[in-house]
Amino acid sequence: MKKRFTFSLTLLLALMAVSTFNALADTHSLVVYSARNEHLIKPLFDLYSQKTGVSIRYITDKSPALIQRLKAEGPNTPADILLTVDAGNLWRAAREGLLQPVSSPALEKNIPSHLRDPQGRWFGFSVRARTIAYNTQLVDPSELTTYEDLADPKWKGRLCLRTSKKVYNQSLVAMLMAQNGEKATEEMVRGWVANLATDVFSNDTKLLEAIAAGQCQVGIVNTYYYGRLMKEKPDLPLALFWPDQDGNGVHVNVSGGGLVRHAKNEEEAVRFLEWLSTSEAQRIFADLNMEYPADPSVSPHPTVASWGSFKASSFNLSQAGELQAAAIMLMDRAGYR
Repeated sequence: MKKRFTFSLTLLLALMAVSTFNALADTHSLVVYSARNEHLIKPLFDLYSQKTGVSIRYITDKSPALIQRLKAEGPNTPADILLTVDAGNLWRAAREGLLQPVSSPALEKNIPSHLRDPQGRWFGFSVRARTIAYNTQLVDPSELTTYEDLADPKWKGRLCLRTSKKVYNQSLVAMLMAQNGEKATEEMVRGWVANLATDVFSNDTKLLEAIAAGQCQVGIVNTYYYGRLMKEKPDLPLALFWPDQDGNGVHVNVSGGGLVRHAKNEEEAVRFLEWLSTSEAQRIFADLNMEYPADPSVSPHPTVASWGSFKASSFNLSQAGELQAAAIMLMDRAGYR
């Protein structure tokens, strides 16, 4: 009997040791769900692992799929961090209760308040401007002023737009609603639709190619699409214009992330989020996709800087999510498909 008790105690201690080992191992690893493509995040994960010894496992997918996955997994999710693109998606994840608040002096210091959730549930780590692109052979930039001006009849048959189904345009219209009100924004969108030179495009690259080809003369795009295309084809007659510099400024959005509500490794996950806000990580996070660092004290890549400086809107990006449903209905009423 005594031997059996001794054996049982030994087995229990061994199991406890294995359990403790696994718990310690888990604190030195992270699981990230990312809507940012692998080639844009893996270099960051690799560098962080080299610096800290923390291993990072990750899954990449579209934002809606990752949000649905987190909802389905609930408390059983292995995810510690969600990284995604567009404040509208981040807001949705927070609204669905999938992210938890983080109180971090480092994040609050490095990330401007309008680029993070007021409740600390998500933080922007890189910035993309959704601005005006134009054909340099067909448009005098002195003709350009604001997003609203693109609704003027002088642009009839000269404007190209990406589909309203894309979250980037939904967030743009939502933020313009926040700035200008629903009535004025609907009038603007109706003017855009009236001025279209052709059907809407499925992506910004095709839109930019149409502008370069003269199919239309101006359009609204995310800056990194312009950077990618011009890197491939530097002789295209394209340039960027920064609208509304005497008003609210250029509409900006973010790639960012937050701490998953049911994260198993909260402390390590917060340390990783804080590291993403450092100048070292900011440069990599932004440069890999030709974006701007969220921390304004960090200089953008020379190519991105060559596009010129601009005044950006300082309205809090949480409104891109709060007004997203209203923006979708507005675009539908205005005939923007």
